[in-house]
Amino acid sequence: MNDRYDAYGGDQYELVGYDEYGQPVYRQVPPQQSPQQPYDSYAQQQYGYDPYATGQQQPVQSYDTYAPYDPYGQTATGDPGAAPAYDPYGQTATGDPGAAPAYDPYGQTAVSGQQPRVAEQTAYIPQQSGPAEEEPEQREPEQRDYRTEQFAFVEDPDDDSEDVIDWLNFTENRTERREEAKRRARSRMVALVVVLALVAVGGVGYLWYAGKLPGLSSSDGKGGTTTAAGAQKRDVVVVHLHNTKNGDTATALLVDNATTKQGTTVLLPNSLALTGDDGTTTTLAKSVEDDGSSGTREALDTVLGTRIQGTWRLDTPYLQNLVDLVGNIDIDTNTDVPDPSAKSKGAAPLVNKGESQTLSGKMAVAYATYRGSGEAQNAQLERFGQVMQGVLRKLSSDAGAATITVQTLQQILDPSMTDKDLGTFLAGLADLAKGGDYKTALLPVQDDGTLTAETSASVVKDVLGGTAKSPDQGAAVRVSVQNATGVKDNTEKARVVLLNGGFTFLEGGTAGSARATSEVVYAEAADKENATEVAKTLGLPTSAVTKGKVTTNANVAVILGQDYKPSSS
Repeated sequence: MNDRYDAYGGDQYELVGYDEYGQPVYRQVPPQQSPQQPYDSYAQQQYGYDPYATGQQQPVQSYDTYAPYDPYGQTATGDPGAAPAYDPYGQTATGDPGAAPAYDPYGQTAVSGQQPRVAEQTAYIPQQSGPAEEEPEQREPEQRDYRTEQFAFVEDPDDDSEDVIDWLNFTENRTERREEAKRRARSRMVALVVVLALVAVGGVGYLWYAGKLPGLSSSDGKGGTTTAAGAQKRDVVVVHLHNTKNGDTATALLVDNATTKQGTTVLLPNSLALTGDDGTTTTLAKSVEDDGSSGTREALDTVLGTRIQGTWRLDTPYLQNLVDLVGNIDIDTNTDVPDPSAKSKGAAPLVNKGESQTLSGKMAVAYATYRGSGEAQNAQLERFGQVMQGVLRKLSSDAGAATITVQTLQQILDPSMTDKDLGTFLAGLADLAKGGDYKTALLPVQDDGTLTAETSASVVKDVLGGTAKSPDQGAAVRVSVQNATGVKDNTEKARVVLLNGGFTFLEGGTAGSARATSEVVYAEAADKENATEVAKTLGLPTSAVTKGKVTTNANVAVILGQDYKPSSS
């Protein structure tokens, strides 16, 4: 047995196996009383480390790293003195009882039985035993399966580490999914709030547009409510019909209410009191004759509290052309209209009374300007309104086509409104008239030409969205008229003339019997000049002016006799 010392001449060590990295493991043994052997750098020591701390020194076979590998425990040369090769069954090839046993993977020797194995070692550590007993004869190595894990240091996979990784991945993925779900929920909530806000704003806008908001409504005559009259959107154009034969005029407002989708013709009586440019009180008829389009439009805005966008002057020859351009009109006539060109009074009427009468341009003009004996001016005004609504029902609803019709007429005297403006406006009204959303309304006016909240609210407020504001009548001369001519219509004619002259008309009734001459009476000396002016306005001689007794609310009293000749019939 060979002794081995460490490189520094210290104690001897015994090889007990190899660790998991293939390095030899030694144990320290007490030194022997034998001659010191030289240091073998190639691990030829015979004593190693005792891993079980028994305190005993056991000889171990040095590991020869240069011995050839013999799986059956035999050497290649058969030299009994040579170092044995690797013998998995713990036998040597030569059977030398003094030779050190080869590597025993199961930690056993041939003679000492099983030895304890090194704890917690993945690889098998060979144990060194004493000399093997001599066998009578060499036995053939027993055949058995060779397994790689007996010789290789295999690292077992760490299942726990994989479980930890999987748990971390699961936790991370679940957290991410929760965060993503929260983000999606927030996004949905924001989108829902935006949609609800848009729906609410749109709903309120629609209710406002349709006039169904509480507190902003009034009856529209169709059941339900509409937007407050003042908040509605309207386009208003004033049209003046001029009779080129006798100089009479008729005025109407064409209203397009975009909010309620309603069209209206508002008829304005000639006796409507307006304030002239000089601040004095005048009538609508007088304003149209003297001031023209712009002055009258501004005066109407003041009285009605509305805003008129433009003026359309329509002389009777152009009205005739307009009706012919649209292809005649169909209206319900309320009276027979004689033919103005007829030479005999017994000739057939130009326009017959009846429903759905078809009127040409000439017939339409005759009907729109006709005023029967004893009829008020409002009767003629209403016929004009019928003709205008009939024209709108036949006019094209296309803005371009309606503009061509207006351009063909070649008559717009108001520079504030172009052919295109008027054509587009009339096309919108035509669409409403064809759909049945069109009506005609007469503005109620008192005898003195003023408006009151009670009589005019239904038109001024509901249709025009304005407020009646008649001019102050305190400074105007109040004239009371009594009809003693025997002709009922003369009262109305005198009223129109006086209103056009700037006087305030007061109804004096009708005398029980006719009288030959007229009389103009004043009570105060200060009113003598006013009485003279009244006589001139009515076409009476100044000799008819006398001082006398008048009613308490009048400055001048007039009694019309048979000598009164109205200026127009």
